Amino acid sequence: MRIRVRVPAAVGSRRSRRAADYGRWVDGRKRLGAYLKARRELVTPEEVDLPRGSRRRVPGLRREELALLAGISPDYYLRLEQGRDHNPSPQVLDALASVLRLDSDATGYLHQLARATAARPARRETEERVPPGVAELIEQLTVPTFVQGRFMDVLAANPLARALSPQYRPGVNLLRAVFLDPRDRQLHQDWDRATAESVAGLRAAAGVDLDDPRLDELVDELCRRSDRFRRLWARQDVRPKVGGFSHMLHPVVGPLKLRHEKFTVNGADGQLMVMYHAEPGSPSHAALRRLEEPGAR
Repeated sequence: MRIRVRVPAAVGSRRSRRAADYGRWVDGRKRLGAYLKARRELVTPEEVDLPRGSRRRVPGLRREELALLAGISPDYYLRLEQGRDHNPSPQVLDALASVLRLDSDATGYLHQLARATAARPARRETEERVPPGVAELIEQLTVPTFVQGRFMDVLAANPLARALSPQYRPGVNLLRAVFLDPRDRQLHQDWDRATAESVAGLRAAAGVDLDDPRLDELVDELCRRSDRFRRLWARQDVRPKVGGFSHMLHPVVGPLKLRHEKFTVNGADGQLMVMYHAEPGSPSHAALRRLEEPGAR
């Protein structure tokens, strides 16, 4: 199965990219500094046993406070944050990650940024293809299942997935849906968590390769149209897409508490197969069975 993803001739405005703290490939060595700054602003003095004081005018930690706690000089940290020094040692990165309270995924991303160069990354294919065997498999599964691409475009979906949500159909971008479509917000009762996980998962999927025009267009549009997306993207949270629970309110079968599992599609760059299922014997399990009825679709 093939889904052609639209690639714009021109990317978004400089103003909206700057608001998202996004950056282009020609400025690649400054991404490390932008990430450090964003994460520094999220750590409160109390979290690292520092007094807040009455004259603090910056959110989070000051540069010199982070440098002191990480065991490096303030001048060296300033050069890192400003992009004037782009070769920190693994030990320095680990020390910064510890002070910034980064988990293993975010620490790995920090190391990736430090290794990145200003060279243009290799251009990826603009057409995402679901392996034929995977497309055949999901049609035979008895739970809602779909395949999403690297930037959360739905590439294939079985009838139960489309019955669960009209957004689970080929051609829909799930990020645009969850942030911009009121119906999707009504479906996801845990919308705040779902949106935060989606943005952190997008950044993890993109990694340090931020020069894809599809990603540029998507981030630019969502930053302009959604205040929540813009705030979440500026946080620079990084969490790979993993399984978990979803709380939904379906317009036909009612409340659903579902588990979603995400599996990497081998041989397909960045594709995930997403499956929803419920605990056997639960009301949600019975509700999923009702989705198979013609009136629920």
